[in-house]
Amino acid sequence: MSIITKMIVNADAEVRYLTPGEMDQINIFVKSSERRLQLVQALTQSRDRIIKQAGKELFQKRPRLVAPGGNAYGEKMIATCLRDMDYYLRLIVYSVAAGDATPIQEIGIVGVRQMYRSLGTPIDAVVESVRAMKNITISMLSGEDTSEVSTYFDYLINALQ
Repeated sequence: MSIITKMIVNADAEVRYLTPGEMDQINIFVKSSERRLQLVQALTQSRDRIIKQAGKELFQKRPRLVAPGGNAYGEKMIATCLRDMDYYLRLIVYSVAAGDATPIQEIGIVGVRQMYRSLGTPIDAVVESVRAMKNITISMLSGEDTSEVSTYFDYLINALQ
């Protein structure tokens, strides 16, 4: 749900019009939309690089994952791990587009800890992979973009822990 939608839902629940403060927030959101969409495009175009580099870093730090008996042993399991990393990066991109962490919350983290536990996937390794993606992503950005993207990565990291 976007910031605008949340404000409308809240105002409607309270049977009132939007306040001047809410209208100011909508104005800021609208003015920042072009920058957010450019950021979405940059992240989307860089996704392969982000995923591959983060995966490489993760497997170097945690060689047990790719060793026989590890959760990412073999090409198929490595591909599955990278697919999951891509999924989380996509949720970050959705959140940047929405200007809100709702996509992460509503799409990405419901039941994820239970799923990983049932599969025997170490959640701390998943968190480490998201941190690696964050570090790679912010190294490619600057200023306000770094701050905005970091917010969503941090939200996801905290939700996974």
